[in-house]
Amino acid sequence: MNSEFTIAVHSLVYLAYLPERMASSDMIADNVGTHSARVRKVLSALRKAGYVETREGAGGGYRLTIDPNAVTLGDIYRVMSQGSLMPGWCSGDPSMDCVVGSNMKEVMNGIFCTAEKQLENHFRGITIQDVLAQIQACDSK
Repeated sequence: MNSEFTIAVHSLVYLAYLPERMASSDMIADNVGTHSARVRKVLSALRKAGYVETREGAGGGYRLTIDPNAVTLGDIYRVMSQGSLMPGWCSGDPSMDCVVGSNMKEVMNGIFCTAEKQLENHFRGITIQDVLAQIQACDSK
């Protein structure tokens, strides 16, 4: 899992919290706790996927274009992080003369694919609005 997923979810929840206002990348970055360039990179991907729109100039920024009750963390995971559970390198070599070494990569790929499907299924049950509601419940404690 990469940090872009977390930045994406945080940004979308923040925008859902401000439904009638635009938020600049500086405002979002301050809320997320990261540099505005990272936020702009993530929001660019979210804009291409249709989750936010942008407006240039004074009073501009980003605005949510989706229903927070309809978009799930699974949707965001697919845009930002799909395939990120798979390590860049896996041990073994299919040409080895050892049953362990020659089959490890294939078996581990299957394990990671199954894990990613389970993660996506879990995320599919959580909407942006659900995350906002959990955050608002923390505030009322």
